Amino acid sequence: MADTPDQTADKIVYILNGPNLNLLGTREPETYGHATLSDVEALCVRTAAEFGLSAYCRQSNHEGGLIDLIHEARGRGAVGIIINAGAYSHTSIALHDALVGVKIPTVEVHISNIHAREEFRHHSFTARAAFASICGFGIDGYRLAISGLAARIGAKAKDKARA
Repeated sequence: MADTPDQTADKIVYILNGPNLNLLGTREPETYGHATLSDVEALCVRTAAEFGLSAYCRQSNHEGGLIDLIHEARGRGAVGIIINAGAYSHTSIALHDALVGVKIPTVEVHISNIHAREEFRHHSFTARAAFASICGFGIDGYRLAISGLAARIGAKAKDKARA
């Protein structure tokens, strides 16, 4: 993925992935599947393009790095954020506050069904800062999140017959 968002794109969506998601494909495949983070990013780029959006995909194992990216999204005029904050979803009031502070429509994504897992995963601080939360659909949850965000902001799917 590019190091900076496409400055020519009118509608940028930040796709943010948190700790350990760089290990997708090898980490607990019985829980997270065999798709890699590159697969997730490619899916997001394709799906966003279907709605005339540009996906800017980033991953950080550091809470502060994710907060910096959320702030950057506001500075770049992003129209939305899709965030899988991983375990930080359940612990980080700072991520919650950053998402609330930037006032950008946000969808929280989790690859696994967090409600069918350990009790400590059932609560999400980031979900409280999002207008929607999607879990349990594997990496297809990212596609669903982008589609939902597009509907929320009024981005229409491009007519594939004319493309």
